[in-house]
Amino acid sequence: MIKKAVRVRFAPAPTGHLHVGGARTALFNYLFARHHKGVFILRVEDTDPARSSEEYYSSIIDALTWLELEWDEGPEAGGKYGPYRQSERRAIYDEYLHKLKQSGGAYECFCTPEELEERRERMRATGEAPRYNGRCADLPPAERERLAQQGLKPCLRFRLDPKADLTFDDLIRGRVEIDAADLDDFVIARPDGSPTYNFVCAVDDANMAISHVIRGEDHISNTPRQIAVSRALGFEPATFAHVPLLLGPDKSRLSKRHGAKAVLEYKEEGYLPEAFVNFLALLGWSYDDERELFTLKELKKVFSLERVAKKGAVFDVDKLRWMNGVYLRKFSAEELFERARPWLEPAGIVGMEDDERVALARAALALEHDKVKTLGEAPYLVEFFFTEEIEYDDRATKNLLKLPGGVDMLRDVAELCAALPDFTAEALEKSVRALAEERGVSAGKVIHAMRAALSGRTTGPSLFEMAALMGQERVVKRLMKATSVYKR
Repeated sequence: MIKKAVRVRFAPAPTGHLHVGGARTALFNYLFARHHKGVFILRVEDTDPARSSEEYYSSIIDALTWLELEWDEGPEAGGKYGPYRQSERRAIYDEYLHKLKQSGGAYECFCTPEELEERRERMRATGEAPRYNGRCADLPPAERERLAQQGLKPCLRFRLDPKADLTFDDLIRGRVEIDAADLDDFVIARPDGSPTYNFVCAVDDANMAISHVIRGEDHISNTPRQIAVSRALGFEPATFAHVPLLLGPDKSRLSKRHGAKAVLEYKEEGYLPEAFVNFLALLGWSYDDERELFTLKELKKVFSLERVAKKGAVFDVDKLRWMNGVYLRKFSAEELFERARPWLEPAGIVGMEDDERVALARAALALEHDKVKTLGEAPYLVEFFFTEEIEYDDRATKNLLKLPGGVDMLRDVAELCAALPDFTAEALEKSVRALAEERGVSAGKVIHAMRAALSGRTTGPSLFEMAALMGQERVVKRLMKATSVYKR
């Protein structure tokens, strides 16, 4: 039972394009907010100017927009808790850094990177976990002044109480036990004064009244530090829920070697946003053991964190392709063509004002309706209707060479096609099968050879419907051309 007003946030860093893991996190936050009639916030964590860029920021916005995950507060939407880009909140962070420093909750650390690394190496050599040893925690004022006069610029470290209770109840993973003594005094501001992730995250979550933090389990190690900062500043920490990581087929963490890509790459390949959202929702969450297809509207009604699994979820591209195909098959032939048009036009299949080619492309794509998995496949599926130069792939060539009677049989089929007064799929099939039976040849071998001759491939739509759409003259011409694959 949720007892407080739900306010959740998705907080991407614009240091790269939005990938599937981040998109899944955004979706879970969005669905949780909508299910509980709460607020979904987009907060951009761009405090790393060296790695952040406007290109990546725009890409993230475009990806979320494509997925139809509309945010209630954030960039482009506004809200009373802004600004929603961390790069614009520096004055807010400086205020809280000063507060912690004045209260003794933080202290200046003059240790150089070289000194810190040397200490870490010594600790590793003795089998200890590398951590800061608190050397600067209680430096006398005079010593601080002396180090400052030497030109050393200190960072600011959070003073962590080793006896603090940092254990928290996770809505997905249950009680997470944390021993504060295992943590060190972590940096909350760099030598140039810029704040670090765990500090700004805690401040922003409190200032934006975030009720629930829903994010990947790789953030579990950050949670106790953010809880400590929140309490030191007098804030009540949010409720946490850490969702399982996405895994590749080999059960290791999902990465580029598994084919993981940016969300917008899936858009470019012709996946539908509604299918992609449905697929993402099932990565670590399930409604029951049977149902797999959900609209976004349905997901808002049934989503709950209680049904999010603890174990990692496998990202299966084959299942995504299957699901996308299911959604495509729901379209009418006209809608399928219009959805595919942005891929057909650049490929030169159709033009803006060529009605004849448009009609042919629409009809050709309709023949493939049951097989198409992505809109990006559309040009390939129909291109052989729009070229006079058919290239036979290796398997198609083998099918042609397997035809009993070879050249003579192929010529007989061409003559049969040329003589048909009614060139329809039904009439063509009846005549071809009759010819095969008359010659004592397997109808299947004749059909396979015809497909190879007409399309250069071994798979495709119904042969006879394909031939009828292609037209009598073109069919005869291609059958005769295919005789060239036989050695004289």
